[in-house]
Parts: sequence; structure tokens; C-alpha cells
Amino acid sequence: MTPATITIRKSRPADLTLADALFSESYPVLLRDDYPPSVRVLALPLISRARPDLLVSGTYYVAEDPEGRLVAAGGWSRSARHADIGQVRHVVTDHRRTRQGIGTALMTHIIDRARAAGIRHLQCQSTRTAVPFYAACGFRLLGPIEVPLAPGISFPAMAMERGI
Repeated sequence: MTPATITIRKSRPADLTLADALFSESYPVLLRDDYPPSVRVLALPLISRARPDLLVSGTYYVAEDPEGRLVAAGGWSRSARHADIGQVRHVVTDHRRTRQGIGTALMTHIIDRARAAGIRHLQCQSTRTAVPFYAACGFRLLGPIEVPLAPGISFPAMAMERGI
């Protein structure tokens, strides 16, 4: 499969089950080498679920293969504080399809749509695993952060940003 054979479209509520499967199957595999079991056991149940609010946001997208299987998902949302800043949201590529250009095609789509909406700067909270991916997409590393997931549970991540 190549980026030319995938279709990127806006997500919709009917994608919930397939997106859930994509996250729940891929995150445990993708994050295994960069996070210890003590972090994964607490964080994965919270981050490995599709977010219904994102699926209906109008700025969240899925990539489908020719058979209609979801092979990637991700999007952006406008910052509540700054109208020209966007936050990259919940990006994942099927763990069996990494390094095939699918994630890059999806991120290019996200950047193009954000730019068309007046966004001039994108920020993301990257997993340790995805730092090289985001760097290849033009993001620069700002440093480590802790993302609160639930009371008493946080997730070590990396803050990154790029101009568009």
C-alpha cells in the first residue's frame, strides 16, 4: 500500500468502532519500546480509545485503504486561547503500516486543512515514539511534558511545534 492508494476523509460518528480498534490494536505495539509497563498499564486504557468528540469535530480525519479499512487517524483543533494556533490531536497509524508514507500523507492533509482555516502555528503533545515522525514533518522539539490523563495518572510526552 502506498499513500496514493489511500483515501483521507473527514471522520464521522460511524467510524467509532473501527477507529477504536485502530487505537486499541496499534498503541500497545507502537509504544512498547518507549514506555515501561508501569506507564503502559495505566495510560493505555485511557489513550487507546477513539474520541467521539473528535470524530464529529470536522477537523479530524481517517485514512482508508482500498478495502475501506482504517489505517490511520488524526486531526487538529483550534486553541481556545489563540485563534491562529492549532493543536494536533490523537494521531495514529496502524502498527502494521508504519513507514509506508501513510502517516506523512495524513499529517500533510492535517497541516493543509489547518492552514486553510487560518492556523499559522501547530503544537502537539507527542509520544516519545512519535518524536522522529513529527520532526520529519517539520516540528521542532520543545521538551518533555506530563500530560494529565485522569486524577493521579499522567503520561510522559514531548511538546513539539511548527509554523505553517
